[in-house]
Amino acid sequence: MTFSAMVANASDGAIVLSRAEVGDDFLGAGEVTIAVHYSSANYKDALAITPRGGVVRQYPIVPGIDLAGEVVASDDDAFAPGDQVLAHGYELGVSRNGGFAELARVPAEWVVKLDRLSTRDAAAIGTAGFTAALSVRALLDRGLTPDDGAVLVTGATGGVGGVAIDILAGLGFEVIASTGKTDADDLLAELGANEVIGRLPEDPEAKPRPLTSARWAGAVDSVGGASLAYILSAIGYGGAVAASGLTGGPGVPTTVMPFILRAVSLLGIDSVNLPIEHRREIWAQLGGELRPRHLSALTNVAPITDAEQVLRSIQDGTHRGRTVFAVAGEF
Repeated sequence: MTFSAMVANASDGAIVLSRAEVGDDFLGAGEVTIAVHYSSANYKDALAITPRGGVVRQYPIVPGIDLAGEVVASDDDAFAPGDQVLAHGYELGVSRNGGFAELARVPAEWVVKLDRLSTRDAAAIGTAGFTAALSVRALLDRGLTPDDGAVLVTGATGGVGGVAIDILAGLGFEVIASTGKTDADDLLAELGANEVIGRLPEDPEAKPRPLTSARWAGAVDSVGGASLAYILSAIGYGGAVAASGLTGGPGVPTTVMPFILRAVSLLGIDSVNLPIEHRREIWAQLGGELRPRHLSALTNVAPITDAEQVLRSIQDGTHRGRTVFAVAGEF
């Protein structure tokens, strides 16, 4: 049996992503074989085709850290042919072949059965939207309510940021969107942002202060670096920041002051290795009370054969929102 896939190969110091016909050996081990309907574009997928990107252990590989589709075969009684499912994170697209292919085989303990979401909506939410939902859930579990004040969302035009704005606004929060893109105000307002501000800190050359005037009750941050340090200094008493990204760098030039003088909490968000029971619980909420209201505004759909072009736009910082790759019938 052969099937079509977008395969990343290392050649002369570059990574090239191209269509190929591959065989059963590309499926690997696992109990559940899935006909992929959709995958999506993520920052980690862009790193997979970046020389020294630091995420792929060995080439060739099929990228795609998330996928949604239909079970075609299963050795696990929890899943049957015809079930609509998704899988994301763990080793997908990093150390085993991922969602940029007509077929994928994964361990049953990585699979989430879909109930109230279509495979297209699940892919539109994808890893980025799931990370956003985890971030919002963490703030809610910390006790944050709309009455506490505004919530900041950084990287607002990205996948995590856009979905976080949508979910928070739907829950009744006042949302402040931070972005470096100057033409995104209309989109962010449509998602529910009450105010749009620029990148943080406003003056990147200024010496960081341990504490500044309290501006927000909480934050969803996918940037990290100096931005996260500034945000921590400006969170009000008892507030919290859910942090999931490092596009601004891994270093955080802060002090203990926000934590010991304002009781601020820094909540780390990981969507890669989250245990499957919690993963399935969050996906059930994404089909219910945490369901984004504006997926169509957030999402572009492109054929899987456009994957390299889209991932390059993530690399150069011009990508916006969520791009869903249609896989079935598109090779």
